[in-house]
Amino acid sequence: MLRAASVDDLDAVMAIERTSGFERWVGRSSAAEHRAMMADANAAYLVGEADGAVVAFAILRDLNDPHGNRYLKRVAVARPDQGVGGAFLEQVIDWAFNRAGAHRFWLDCFSHNARAQRVYEKLGFTRDGVLREAYLGADGVRRDLTMMALTRPRWAERGARR
Repeated sequence: MLRAASVDDLDAVMAIERTSGFERWVGRSSAAEHRAMMADANAAYLVGEADGAVVAFAILRDLNDPHGNRYLKRVAVARPDQGVGGAFLEQVIDWAFNRAGAHRFWLDCFSHNARAQRVYEKLGFTRDGVLREAYLGADGVRRDLTMMALTRPRWAERGARR
């Protein structure tokens, strides 16, 4: 089940993004950064629940962009490789187009995260390019980011095939 997150969900969100090994795949924010983003009218926090527990979350930005560009800042699931991520992301995508008025829903992910890129491509995203050395990790290493996007016409076309 997809729903808007509240401050009460912050512990679960932070636990997911701090799962051991995730730092290689998912960015992290401090509690203060999360609270500030949650309070921002230009952002949305969504969580996926199963059996009353938060099992996934997504952070969307640029909800007020006049051109309809909505940015998926972060998405993560508590237990990867169990089918939850793709199903959750499909709901997030539908929310972005149906509720947030997206024309173009875009993201960037670590270029070495081939698993995530395969999921995004399966859901209709295409590659827009690479931002060379755009992310400075906590370990001091710079990483490339791959930009991907899904436009409303392609999303609508996918919906007709589902």
